[in-house]
Amino acid sequence: MPLRSTATARQERLGAELRKLREAAGITARDTARLLGTDPAKVSHIEAGRLGVSEERLRRLAAFYDCGDAVLIDALVTMANGQGRKGWWETYRGVVPGPLLDVAELEHHAAGLRTIQITHIPGVFQTQDYTRTVFGYAIPPLPDNELEARVAHRMERSGVLYRDAPPPYHVLIHEAALRMQFGGPKVTRPQLEHLQELSHLPHISVRVVPFAADGHIGSGHAMLYASGPVRALDTVQIDSAHGVTFLHAAPHLAKYRIVYDNLAVVALDESRSRDFIHGVAQAL
Repeated sequence: MPLRSTATARQERLGAELRKLREAAGITARDTARLLGTDPAKVSHIEAGRLGVSEERLRRLAAFYDCGDAVLIDALVTMANGQGRKGWWETYRGVVPGPLLDVAELEHHAAGLRTIQITHIPGVFQTQDYTRTVFGYAIPPLPDNELEARVAHRMERSGVLYRDAPPPYHVLIHEAALRMQFGGPKVTRPQLEHLQELSHLPHISVRVVPFAADGHIGSGHAMLYASGPVRALDTVQIDSAHGVTFLHAAPHLAKYRIVYDNLAVVALDESRSRDFIHGVAQAL
């Protein structure tokens, strides 16, 4: 099996989980290499996501590491078996940055999604005009072909909301994001109306955190929390000026669950949130 020139975030995650299992068992990469009849360098490549692993090898490793969590191992096998299949996002590789493709893959495989947004409407809830306006503010400015590719990619990401058996999606959105007029009223009003429409779908919950809410200082972190098939495979994705970051260490996951829960306490309920969004839209 050839080495990958670049591993996706999901491939890296599978390797990282195998490394966690090995280290928890107190087994060295050299001992693992002996089991597999290979060299330690290849074990390192597997654990870095640069080299795939078959189901048979993965189950051998789980047994060798004395991992008795059958649900976790089955989930890792599913990840391993899916690595040869390309998702729709791969058509954008080479045009749209790899981390943005990783976000689409994360959403595609998530059992559930939760997001906090402070200044923007969540990506998969955005209209095409809103998305184009947001990407138009990129620094440095994007070439026209890349800007349009990013817009098209984001529109395809929204398919996760409409597919058969979509994951439950819970949104906490700050009032600031509703009042930011990207593109002015002609762009913002249809965007808010679209957000309202989506909030009526049975698997979607949209709740507003108004300016008047108290008690959420320190909870204003924009983030996407993707639930895996088991909690150990949850992932947090955050954006920054430097790009996309994925977190999956247990302390990070626990922290962001608390951040979300704390903010949810001060958010309006779904009905009042719809009325609030409607009021903001009508005032434009």
